[in-house]
Amino acid sequence: MPRRRPRLSASLIILGAIGASGVWFLAQNWQAMPWQPLSLTEPVGPFTRMKIAHLRVDAPQCLGLLRGETDAGFVRAADVDGGPSCGYSDGVLPRTLRSIGYRPATPMSCVTALGLVLWERQTVQSEAKLLLGSPVVSIETLGTYNCRRIGNGSTGRLSEHASANAVDIAAFRLADGKRISVLDDWQGNGPEATFLRRVRNGACGSFSTVLSPDYNAAHRDHFHFDQAPRGGWGVCN
Repeated sequence: MPRRRPRLSASLIILGAIGASGVWFLAQNWQAMPWQPLSLTEPVGPFTRMKIAHLRVDAPQCLGLLRGETDAGFVRAADVDGGPSCGYSDGVLPRTLRSIGYRPATPMSCVTALGLVLWERQTVQSEAKLLLGSPVVSIETLGTYNCRRIGNGSTGRLSEHASANAVDIAAFRLADGKRISVLDDWQGNGPEATFLRRVRNGACGSFSTVLSPDYNAAHRDHFHFDQAPRGGWGVCN
């Protein structure tokens, strides 16, 4: 009597398909592979924040990555010694970020700059063109370095601003002259409000902390982005 050939169960077929899909996904998404170094030209992935976090304690590698991007538009900033609690030694100064200028252009930590490069390339410009019909040419900030505590209190933890590890974004200027501000355009359902919410959400892939008017009244007029050391975990609100 002939032997029956074993039949592959449906569950094994499904598992095989899932495994193959996972391999294909990893092959197509550089940032999805945790063992690959950070890339400023590949899409943001689930391990991007972790890779940026590792560079916070490796300033030479971080600065080398920025220098390798010929169109990133950052130059080395002078070190600032703010005493035992404040200051920075890995600062960079934005001249332009490709076609984008920062106003005012103030020094920030290297890992903060990395987050901005990824955010601008993968969220800001695409959403501006899609929703507003014009690219962004400048971004208005409320500053980066400020030796202070969270909430400007006299006690409590130091802000990430105390090490230039944060940037506050107030508004976007488009090539057609239009200005989109967090204070004036966050509310509503129009394209300006949609743009602001999408760029807020997009920043969550490359920053450790993203705070918006949804967080509290203190952020009614700006986004707060920082690279607080959370080991790759993020806060997005």
